[in-house]
Amino acid sequence: MSLRQQFVEALHNVERGAWVRLLVAIFGLALAFASALLSTASREAGDALATAVFASSALLLAGVVAVSTVPYLARRVVAHQVRDALNYEVTREGLIYLALTLLIGIAALNTGNNLLFIIVAAMLGAVLVSGIVSAVMISGMEIELHLPHHVFAGQSYAGAVLLHNRRWLPAFSISVVPPSGKRDRFEWHWQRSEFVYPPARTGRKAIIRWPDLSYVKTPGPRQPPPVIEQSVYFPYLPGGYRQSVEVNLRFPQRGLYAQRGIGVSTRFPFSFLSKTRTIALNQEVLVFPSVESTDELFEVLPMISGEVETNQRGRGSDLYRIRDYEAGDSARHVDWKATAKSGELKIREFTREDERCVCIVFDNPAPDALDSLHYERAINLSASIAWHFFQENTELSFAAPGLTGSPDVYGFLEYLATVAPRTGPEFLNTIDGQGQYHIIVTARPRGQIPTALWQSSYVLFAQE
Repeated sequence: MSLRQQFVEALHNVERGAWVRLLVAIFGLALAFASALLSTASREAGDALATAVFASSALLLAGVVAVSTVPYLARRVVAHQVRDALNYEVTREGLIYLALTLLIGIAALNTGNNLLFIIVAAMLGAVLVSGIVSAVMISGMEIELHLPHHVFAGQSYAGAVLLHNRRWLPAFSISVVPPSGKRDRFEWHWQRSEFVYPPARTGRKAIIRWPDLSYVKTPGPRQPPPVIEQSVYFPYLPGGYRQSVEVNLRFPQRGLYAQRGIGVSTRFPFSFLSKTRTIALNQEVLVFPSVESTDELFEVLPMISGEVETNQRGRGSDLYRIRDYEAGDSARHVDWKATAKSGELKIREFTREDERCVCIVFDNPAPDALDSLHYERAINLSASIAWHFFQENTELSFAAPGLTGSPDVYGFLEYLATVAPRTGPEFLNTIDGQGQYHIIVTARPRGQIPTALWQSSYVLFAQE
């Protein structure tokens, strides 16, 4: 990589908001320094008014920089990570205790009673001891999460939180808690805009227009939801021991869930402070769509099963025989001439050419083709049908836009777990209608299914 490319990449990775604040701080401090020099020169010249104005300006500029820039920059250094790693919160009991300490301290100052001073010192010492002991309790802890592999939305699973005390000292009253919620992150970037005068909000005709640049704030990438959202309590953990607690996990929606860090908290020994230490953790769970039997599945499954069974009995092109109609036969194979002659329903049965499998097709629609409710229903229906035939030991294959290779049922469910609407080429036109029986879930209206595919498919319309 050339020096120029390295420089460009370094600039690309720079956080622009921090650099803007830094440049503003440098400029403000430079003005403050210049005002200080001018105040010194005015004082030596004997101009008291100018001295006061320049000195006040220097203090004001330095104060503005200190308030607006220093805290922002401080949050992006190592101190920010240290503060996140060890977080303090005063409990309700602690507030009451500190209020009593303050009252006794005021009484001691007013009366000058040495006994009250000793009591205040002892009470403040207890607060100090509480902070030190609680910090010792949560140091040296390691956490592991044992999570299930194949997870379906809407079902309950058993997981485990394993806490390892690496110190020789025992730990008391330890809670494993989710990391503290952070505010939504935003990204700053330059964007082309236009300077208009008068502004459009005034409703008057613009007199001046010229290209401009705006420094705008946009939401950052969306973070996946956490895996564990409840706390787990460990009353006692000996030194050097491991202990696990079972937790109930339930994921309401499909998609990726990720645990980015987890907290170890304690109020031991006096419950004055709740001290939390954030431990680095990076575990993910991919939640498959729900495969529970719904009313919609019960409604379409008999028809699908009948079509598949009929297709498996004879899917060739050569006529084998004409027989009486039986329950589960497809209406497509009714021989109307023989039916009219005999007065009873007659079915054409064909010779079986091969052992063709069932192909489940999810025709992923464009973003504006379905609303979110119907889209999720289409995904759940596709997953439920695939899971049903998988449990029936049916030979399956799968097809969907962006689904590569020859995935098994779990590969198809992984695809459905993270799929989103997208615009693409006409997918159904690329599917060969010969050799397989297709179960198609699509958002297309009736009449837009290719004829060759329609003859060997059962189509479920997602918008209906």
